Amino acid sequence: MAKLFSFPNPVNETSARIVAGGAVLMGTTYALSGNGWILVALTYGFIARVLSGPTFSPLGRIATQVITPRLNFQHRLVPGPPKRFAQGVGAAFSITASILYLTDAHGASQIVIAALVAAAFLESAFAVCLGCIAFGYFMKLGVIPQRVCEECNNFTPRSLQTTSR
Repeated sequence: MAKLFSFPNPVNETSARIVAGGAVLMGTTYALSGNGWILVALTYGFIARVLSGPTFSPLGRIATQVITPRLNFQHRLVPGPPKRFAQGVGAAFSITASILYLTDAHGASQIVIAALVAAAFLESAFAVCLGCIAFGYFMKLGVIPQRVCEECNNFTPRSLQTTSR
């Protein structure tokens, strides 16, 4: 059961960027249309990925099991804890947007998702993970204990690791 609700470590950065691209597409569609069902799917995806990585996330499974394995280039492995934290930030934004939507503050909900889309776009297009950057700052400040991510103290070994899949 613990394995079912675990988050991968390390994480294939290609898969993370594909998932972020999916979040950009869904978030943009919601921000432009205001369709609450898209917001439900977006929110579910973030919560599922925080709890279990790609296990219960349709987008996560498609990225890790269908798309990434078909891409024929070297994939970079990165520490999992910052990526999980970033998914948590996405969950916080999408839950906030959902609450705003349910209280008939649809415009405010769309603005919150637009901010989420901006962050997800940076991850997807440029591998700039704002949640991961915040995670690093929280570690430096002592808010997140060093033991949560020992490899985050020295990114060199992980960042040089590659895999064929």
